[in-house]
Amino acid sequence: MSGIAPCLLHVVIGPDPPERLDKALAREVPEEWALSRSRLTKMIAEGAVSRGGVVLTDQKARVAEGERIDLALGAPEPVETEAEDIPLSVVWEDDDLIVIDKPAGLVVHPAPGTPSGTLVNALLHHCGERLHGVGGERRPGIVHRIDKDTSGLLVAAKTDRAHHGLAAQFEAHTVARHYLALVHGVPDKADPRLRGIKGVSFEAGGILRVATQLARHKTDRQRQAVVEHGGRHAVTRARLDRVFGAPPSLALLDCWLETGRTHQIRVHMGHVGHGLVGDPTYGGRRKPAAKSLGEAAAEAVAAFPRQALHAATLGFEHPVTGEALSFSAPLPADMADLLALLPEA
Repeated sequence: MSGIAPCLLHVVIGPDPPERLDKALAREVPEEWALSRSRLTKMIAEGAVSRGGVVLTDQKARVAEGERIDLALGAPEPVETEAEDIPLSVVWEDDDLIVIDKPAGLVVHPAPGTPSGTLVNALLHHCGERLHGVGGERRPGIVHRIDKDTSGLLVAAKTDRAHHGLAAQFEAHTVARHYLALVHGVPDKADPRLRGIKGVSFEAGGILRVATQLARHKTDRQRQAVVEHGGRHAVTRARLDRVFGAPPSLALLDCWLETGRTHQIRVHMGHVGHGLVGDPTYGGRRKPAAKSLGEAAAEAVAAFPRQALHAATLGFEHPVTGEALSFSAPLPADMADLLALLPEA
């Protein structure tokens, strides 16, 4: 398997940066580059990080807004990830790319708690030697992620040229990603509560726009949180698709991302008081009133076992051919069955 040729990456330190180099890089490096905090720390120690031609080997080195930091990314290293024969729902595939309709419950990347049974293991088996390195390791070129309990579309690169081309599009926010989310309550531009939340606005056509900074939660490292300073800029838009209940108590939203941060839709919807049904982390574990939906439907909503979020459409330019590609995936059975129980308003 051929590796990624060594290349030089650049990041510019944004406003109000963390004092330490390692923390600043962890904030500024685009998620699409797939460079973990530990990988960045290792690169600093190895002399692969520089500023103005001067190598920085101290992870505690101070940085300032506007400084350009250079990262020399070398050839990928092998990792011990086993190929596994896990069924995949392949939406589209060619020599450079593969688009998957991921089921809820499938983890994307191996981790200490889930070393096997992941999408990466499945892709290693499905694509074999056609998969190349990313982020300094020999693994599939996955340039964006979907939470374990979120279903829907995900694209992975099978070649170096495709990986770099896709990563550039995700970094430039030109990839179209729409999600269907079932949320508690109904976002309404006439709601003074919403208008009083910092970062919330409404655009033409009643489109809800949420723009905040997101960072890891101070006490729970598995969660993301809206922060006043630092973090990563995140923008989510949403429009009403359907409303359920009398009086209305649930809404199906069409959400799309200007940026793609970890848990972004879930955090933003929870932040504005419209947590996703079934979301145990960001405020979606509650039972709507039976008088609104009926007892059976209200019970089904309360018992829904995951966040009701589905990556329904994905559009991008083929990084090799330049062709405009657009894909859609129908709602999975669990969400479709739940919606079928709900009375429309």
